[in-house]
Amino acid sequence: MTKASDLFVATLEAEGVEYVFGIPGEENLDLLESLRDSKIALVLTRHEQAAGFMAATYGRLTGKAGVCLSTLGPGATNLVTAAAYAQLGAMPMLMITGQKPIRTSKQGQFQIVDVVDTLRPLTKYTRQLVSADSIPGRVREAVRRAEEERPGATHLELPQDIAGDDTDARLIPRSLSRRPLAEHKAIAAAAHAIAGAKRPLLMLGAGANRKTTAKMLCTFVDKLKIPFFSTQMGKGVLDETAPLWLGNAALSDHDFVHRAIDAADCIINIGHDVVEKPPFFMREGRRTVIHVNYDGAEVDPVYFPQIEVVGDIANAVWQLAEALEPQPHWDFAFFERVRAAMLEHLGDRADDDRFPMASQRIVADVAAALGPEDIVCLDNGLYKIWFARNFRCRQPNTLLLDNALATMGAGLPSAIAARIVHPDRKVVAVCGDGGFMMNSQELETAVRLGIDLTVLVLRDDAYGMIKWKQKHENYPNFGMDLGNPDFVKYAEAYGARGHRPRSADEFLPLLRTALDTPGIDLIDVPLDYGDDDRILNQDIPRLSAAVR
Repeated sequence: MTKASDLFVATLEAEGVEYVFGIPGEENLDLLESLRDSKIALVLTRHEQAAGFMAATYGRLTGKAGVCLSTLGPGATNLVTAAAYAQLGAMPMLMITGQKPIRTSKQGQFQIVDVVDTLRPLTKYTRQLVSADSIPGRVREAVRRAEEERPGATHLELPQDIAGDDTDARLIPRSLSRRPLAEHKAIAAAAHAIAGAKRPLLMLGAGANRKTTAKMLCTFVDKLKIPFFSTQMGKGVLDETAPLWLGNAALSDHDFVHRAIDAADCIINIGHDVVEKPPFFMREGRRTVIHVNYDGAEVDPVYFPQIEVVGDIANAVWQLAEALEPQPHWDFAFFERVRAAMLEHLGDRADDDRFPMASQRIVADVAAALGPEDIVCLDNGLYKIWFARNFRCRQPNTLLLDNALATMGAGLPSAIAARIVHPDRKVVAVCGDGGFMMNSQELETAVRLGIDLTVLVLRDDAYGMIKWKQKHENYPNFGMDLGNPDFVKYAEAYGARGHRPRSADEFLPLLRTALDTPGIDLIDVPLDYGDDDRILNQDIPRLSAAVR
């Protein structure tokens, strides 16, 4: 016979789990003891939400279910935002929560919340374990559901009395599986539409951000020379310094890339997911849109493709590449003019010496300090648009941003997870002051783990993006201004190093020194959003409209 908590941990080990992120409680003590004797590392965090963000980012980077742990009640409800983050962002994650004994309990309803039903709308699979014998099957199914396309969040509740039971149940091995392939008729219809177009254009979405898919897309683009752009969460699937890159759809309309979109008569959407803020608005009859994804298109008023290629994306891209040859009537001259104008504008304000600093200068300096394999983890704020638009990725998953739930507070926890997964790469967390303070306590986690990490706190002493939007809509300033701690002293209180540049020219040398010095460095960067409204809503539309 085996203790149920030991069997639970053994099933996690069999699934290849390396880390469990979280905060245990008294209802998890059997499981905690089983973890103590396991090869799985427990990463103790300061808040369950941060643990969930870490687990989701682990899943995003590895393709394996990241695992997080909480107790019952408030610990479990603190995972709700992280569950939505993983579910909307298609990040494989398994949440494990505790619960009071379900057979007998002397504590009435103390701390008891129906966590299973609470998480049902936010997960692919959620179950309470009512028998130790069911552990192998439930864990296998939760991991399978989390990892299979479309990935997302799953949840298991392990009550205290079930965890302490004995069982003779055995592990269930992973089954051999193969993703379904797109049917030949769909491939033929898509190939015919692409070949017959005059200006085909390739769009890369979040679903394309898989290793095998990226490899097949390289082959596709190398052979056919079709220009491409990406959504925010599709950044880095293909090298954005390549001559066929036309930019990122950080905005939904009126950017340079949208001139190419408007001119295209066939758009091949690889891995697009409507959960992202729309990269462009479809208009009836303007062009043929081809949907290539693991699942059929989720049609809504801004996305209604005419052709759907449903199945394994990598294989579908390979089949399309095999079925197509470059066509003599393809005309990409206008796309080349769009690219030239776009690149010229990407350099705008890259050397701006104002202080507080311009977002464009911050993006340019961060890019200059990092190698192609290094990782930037963004929180959420107006600066995210500038990073999505101006930061040119060379490799997949080197700019981690959330354009699905778009929650604040994820930047620092995600960076900690990225550094755990890739200890050989430099990692920078970029957070606004508002988002940073939502999970700033995880600085202690990073210091305790002894990892190397650089944290940029972009400070405007306000909820800046909403304040900017408030001004754009001609409302008076109200309810947006903040008071902040001294971030240098705040970092030092955790045992990290704190820095504050005195000019724009001091920032890049300071960042390079921080990246080259082991340990945790926080840099307090004053930020000026002053002219972003004019640039994004007036200058860019005017300059892009002038491309002929």
